[in-house]
Amino acid sequence: MDKFIFKKSNIEGLYEIEPKVFADKRGFFLETYNYKYFAKAGLDMKFVQDNQSSSKRGVLRGLHFQTKNPQGKLVRVIKGEVFDVAVDMRKGSKTFGQWHGVLLSSEKKNMFYIPEGFAHGFLVISEETEFIYKCTDYYYPEYESGVIWNDETISINWPIPRDMEIILSDKDKQLSKFNDLKECL
Repeated sequence: MDKFIFKKSNIEGLYEIEPKVFADKRGFFLETYNYKYFAKAGLDMKFVQDNQSSSKRGVLRGLHFQTKNPQGKLVRVIKGEVFDVAVDMRKGSKTFGQWHGVLLSSEKKNMFYIPEGFAHGFLVISEETEFIYKCTDYYYPEYESGVIWNDETISINWPIPRDMEIILSDKDKQLSKFNDLKECL
């Protein structure tokens, strides 16, 4: 019995992962990571850092990446729902500049693996969310970069309801356009 279903996206390296959930009248149990099963699926990475954030409806974090010491991320939601996005920043990739999005929810308990070389961000859909992720490298603020969330070249189809106000950090409001970054990658 496999404990995970690994669904490849149309962009090489991106996977939506569905864990096997064991539920009964007491609640549920699931494994959120197991090296043996991930390696069998071709995801043979080492995680060195875990992070958690809490956000309210309308918060949009990203699209972030590191120019040196890039981070692969295994992300999931433990409360609420987000629309999670990865943008291929791997120069020379046949999908360079393309994006893929996944709805992640605490109800579905699905995860998204984003390898090194991608910009990453998410939009909070529910009233509140708690978001956790494992990283393959450490955070280095001096190498942090990013693409503005509404870049017209990438043209992400964010699921924004009419009544939702987008909330950005001051730092995320200042992120670059994709065309200004692609020559520096």
